[in-house]
Amino acid sequence: MSWFNSLEIIDFVFIALYFIFIVFLGIKYSKVQNSENYFLAGRSMSWPVIGFSMFAASISSSTLIGHCGDAYSTGIAVFNYNLISIFVMVFFAWFFLPFYIKLRIFTLPEFLERRFDVRSRYYFSGITILINIFLDAAGSLYAAALVFKLIFPEANLTVLALVFAILVALYTIPGGLSAAIRVDLIQGLILLFGAILLTVIIAAKGGWDYIVENMQNGVMMKLVRPLDDPSVPWLGMLLGIPVLGFFFWGNNQQLVQRALTAKNIDEGRKGVLLVGLLTLLTLFIIIIPGVMARAFFPDLAKPDMVYPSIVIEMMPVGIVGFLIAALIAALTSSVSGLLNSVATLFTMDFYMKRKPKASSKEQIWIGRLVSFIVLVIAVLWAPQIGNRFGSLLKYYNEMLSMLAPPVVSVFILGVFWKRTNSDGAFWGLIGGAFLGIVNLVCKLVWGVSIFGEIHFLLTVPIYLLWSMLVTMVVSLATRKPDYATIQPYIWSRKDFDAETVELKKLPFYKNYRILSYGLLALCLLVLIVFA
Repeated sequence: MSWFNSLEIIDFVFIALYFIFIVFLGIKYSKVQNSENYFLAGRSMSWPVIGFSMFAASISSSTLIGHCGDAYSTGIAVFNYNLISIFVMVFFAWFFLPFYIKLRIFTLPEFLERRFDVRSRYYFSGITILINIFLDAAGSLYAAALVFKLIFPEANLTVLALVFAILVALYTIPGGLSAAIRVDLIQGLILLFGAILLTVIIAAKGGWDYIVENMQNGVMMKLVRPLDDPSVPWLGMLLGIPVLGFFFWGNNQQLVQRALTAKNIDEGRKGVLLVGLLTLLTLFIIIIPGVMARAFFPDLAKPDMVYPSIVIEMMPVGIVGFLIAALIAALTSSVSGLLNSVATLFTMDFYMKRKPKASSKEQIWIGRLVSFIVLVIAVLWAPQIGNRFGSLLKYYNEMLSMLAPPVVSVFILGVFWKRTNSDGAFWGLIGGAFLGIVNLVCKLVWGVSIFGEIHFLLTVPIYLLWSMLVTMVVSLATRKPDYATIQPYIWSRKDFDAETVELKKLPFYKNYRILSYGLLALCLLVLIVFA
């Protein structure tokens, strides 16, 4: 199926100009003087830049293409991944982000080394690099290639993925996060405006009538689903999604790295709250349009095709080019963040361990080389996603449900339970990974899960509890950590109460806790309306 002939010259002009614009903007900010500028943009960013950059980077293939496609198939229940994650963002901003910024770490595995030892750092860094390459970077390139294959059906999927890889490489590899975060600010605004525009147009063409009809009848517009629901059962929403959400927003180097660019803790926290508010809007600008599309495309063979189908078949001349540019914004922002994330992880967690006296120039050179290698691997793996897994969302969530819980358990216990020691943390990570590998092998070889026929979201708390159990048992069976040494990495009620006193002196609009309450109230309102 080709839409090449349905596009007008002005659409192609929009697309071409956008390609040129983001490359020019990235190159403009590509001059970096030291490794802190390259990997963390000089730690000088304000909350609006952080918020929009995190939002643009978070709208990956699994969000824009996958979530819209899943909404087309099963309704708005997929929005629970975003809705519950907003509660997680508030938790992260309150309790974890201050540690990260105050300690001036470059990577999240670096935090694990300071709290525990180098074994946990190496494990988490290695797992994160693999996730970034094979789940995130390859997934985003696959989604981008899929969109443009609709326009150029004769083109090879690998070739299209390569084109997008080169586009991102032109500005991300030379300038690092300093360039990527500024480009993402613009792309976040374009993406937001484009998605709102698309929603308004499709609603005006009859999509809203379809939504009203489904609000009154059926489950398509229901967030809370029965326990046997194949999309998001209510128990999985309560127990599984918070774990995956914390891994995505609190342990994901790609996103947290943008918060680490904050000039201070308050700017970082408000940036996270801003991205929470923007994420709430995805119900109306990504999820609901997917449901509306059922009225216009009732028989799509691949649900992942619904968002690009809306753009190319239903939008007016000129708007198509702009919205494809917005689609490119989402996909390239995701890849640019991933490249810098992997470059930072490898350089700081592996290379600097072997060569601790490496100069800033050498660190930047290694970061660029790693980014290039990552792109090559992602381009080669991208076509395998469609062949082996069928759905982007299924591919992403199935893998993450096994990899995320052990990491989340170690971070939670490490900050809130001072008795957790280095041996407990390491074996908790290994024990969780072992259980995941056993389950994966059983599914691949025999076609059955060791947990039986239950939804993957319900396996997430099992992985989490198992990893926590291993961590706690090993910690209690081995020597206590030196409490004086680990004190800077443990949450303190005394410090929390002291901060409460200081916040009372601020006007409400500057108090991040009051802003958090407002954001959570909006989330509860959405949950009530669409329950």
